[in-house]
Amino acid sequence: MRPLDVAATGRFAAMGRVAHRAGMDCERAPGATEGPPCEQLIDLRNCARAAPAALPPCRFEFPAPRGKDGFVGFGGDLAPETIVGAYRSGAFPWPQDGIDELWFSPLSRAVIPVNGLHISRRLHRTLRTGRFRVSLDAAFGEVIRCCAEREEGTWITPAITSAYCQLHELGWAHSFEVWTGEGALVGGLYGLAVGAMFGAESMFHRMSDASKVAMVALTEHARRIGIELIDIQVLTEHTERMGAVVMPRATYLSRLAQALTREVDWCG
Repeated sequence: MRPLDVAATGRFAAMGRVAHRAGMDCERAPGATEGPPCEQLIDLRNCARAAPAALPPCRFEFPAPRGKDGFVGFGGDLAPETIVGAYRSGAFPWPQDGIDELWFSPLSRAVIPVNGLHISRRLHRTLRTGRFRVSLDAAFGEVIRCCAEREEGTWITPAITSAYCQLHELGWAHSFEVWTGEGALVGGLYGLAVGAMFGAESMFHRMSDASKVAMVALTEHARRIGIELIDIQVLTEHTERMGAVVMPRATYLSRLAQALTREVDWCG
């Protein structure tokens, strides 16, 4: 394996401290309470393919992070096997300042407990009304492009978009779409699945509650197919209000190693 270049760790670590990875932000969830974890609230239209395509071995080695911001190194490429290899090692790409191949593995990792999503009473009522329809893998390209449209700027560069769309075509990346009854896409999220881990990368909403509905759909489907670990990488105020928690990197890597021993069927 070729090691990533870590010679510029100091420079990029400084960049990492000020970068804003707000992809898994969602609307505020006032009065959140944990709903019944096994209650099925969403009728999901599943368009996922049967299994991910086989990939060649990753050509790069991802070392342990240096510094408090979790910077791993820079270089390599965004080939499918490189990104999947990064996730297997606990790292992920986080472009900054025009550089796509920057890799991070935070020392504190944010996750959504599969049975721990907080559902407010108002959101529960919204789900009961059937106001939204939800699908899986019906419009991946649209979802990632919508996630990239942020006034404050985005780390979802054209290269990242292209790489994850390729991963989707190969069956590794998945999206949850939230639609109005009239067929307008108003919310969603996307991420990468490796074994029994799902790394949620970003979400968006164009109507109130739409991104939270996508989160509910994700956790329900995760329980259904046996996902053990939902990684959201960096904790935000909003994801914390919906039940996200942080764990030390060592704990995360232990949980990840266990999740990687199992395969799940996204068509389940």
